[in-house]
Amino acid sequence: MKPTSELPFEEVAIVILNYNGRKFLEEFLDSVIQSSCGAKVVVADNASVDDSVPFLKENYPNVRLIELSENFGFTGGYNKALEQVNAKYYVLLNSDIQCPDNWLAPLLSLMESDEQIAACQPKIKLFSDQESFEHAGAAGGYMDFMGYPFCRGRIMHSLEYDDGQYDDTVDVFWATGACLFIRAELYHQMGGLDEKFFAHMEEIDLCWRLKSEGYKIKAVGTSEVYHVGGGTLSRENPKKTYLNFRNGLFLLFKNLPSSQLFLVIFFRMILDGIAGVRFLLKGEVDNLWAVLKAHRDFYFSIGYLVKARRKIKNHKINFPEVYKKLIVKEFFLKKRTRFTDLKGFVNH
Repeated sequence: MKPTSELPFEEVAIVILNYNGRKFLEEFLDSVIQSSCGAKVVVADNASVDDSVPFLKENYPNVRLIELSENFGFTGGYNKALEQVNAKYYVLLNSDIQCPDNWLAPLLSLMESDEQIAACQPKIKLFSDQESFEHAGAAGGYMDFMGYPFCRGRIMHSLEYDDGQYDDTVDVFWATGACLFIRAELYHQMGGLDEKFFAHMEEIDLCWRLKSEGYKIKAVGTSEVYHVGGGTLSRENPKKTYLNFRNGLFLLFKNLPSSQLFLVIFFRMILDGIAGVRFLLKGEVDNLWAVLKAHRDFYFSIGYLVKARRKIKNHKINFPEVYKKLIVKEFFLKKRTRFTDLKGFVNH
């Protein structure tokens, strides 16, 4: 790999999508600029109604600002912003992330070493407890055969502490959208993020499409950033429940091989129903309703999903980074709360 002094940081654009996040920009934008090593820093504003735009214009006149006409969500916002950004590499970076010194070089060095690597991520750790991994990506993303995502360092809602156990660089199934380092050419070639997702799991969809085309996705254990998390929607928010359940079905319908499509979707919907009953028993009626709405809107979206599926040339799921057991069962019934507890998983 190239030494840091020879890395082309000027070919990297760090793009922060902002929506009503003035407090995060005020707290974290300086850390991004100071650690950028000459990479371009861009803020794309998703039609915020707070004072984010005046704040940026007054305090960061040298940071490029892209003002979008409305809130296009995470997916549409990035797609429309990145059409206006010329770079070899993009870093899609959440506004609520603090970047320490030297986080960028290991990612860029890896990408420069192998053109088959489409995307990568650093370790994502909690801003409030920087010894702990954070939910959105932790130390690299995986998926089970039913489409449930999990991470090195995070299974379901259980977070591990970082004891150096994931300091290596490994193949993963998906890299987090909270800090996604990706080749610009491939981003556009693949059609970017699917705007129908709006937010949540859209990066898994993009990474799945890339892996089905033979590209690699990596997690880089020598780089880390610190994420507040839940900056737009908390984990308990019914809107987030809705997006996760709906988009989980979108993800499977678009990308599964035909031989597995209907059986997996059928059992996934049964499992979603069990989750809905669990919400009801806990008194979380809003979350139960969110699951029901997610299924309704999945059916309403079948026409779109059929067209989106046809655009994907290869439908594959037989990757080493896809767990052949049901992660929900392993976690809730067998109490396997750490990534290294997973039995029969070759990639750890």
